[in-house]
Amino acid sequence: MTKELQNKTVSLPAELYSMVEERVKATGFASVEEYIIFILKEVLKEEGSEEDGAFSKEEEEEVKKRLKALGYMD
Repeated sequence: MTKELQNKTVSLPAELYSMVEERVKATGFASVEEYIIFILKEVLKEEGSEEDGAFSKEEEEEVKKRLKALGYMD
């Protein structure tokens, strides 16, 4: 069974839309809508990982190094 997506409309100031439109021309995105959806997903994904308290692999390794230097890890 396929989940049907329901779209909602969001208004943007004309100046902002124009700025995004120019950015889209320099990318591989097919439309302003596609670009905005991508950006929003990326921002929400980043915020979600921060809220979950999750560390990136690099951040986790840095924490381990600091704990080891302080004598908390072998």
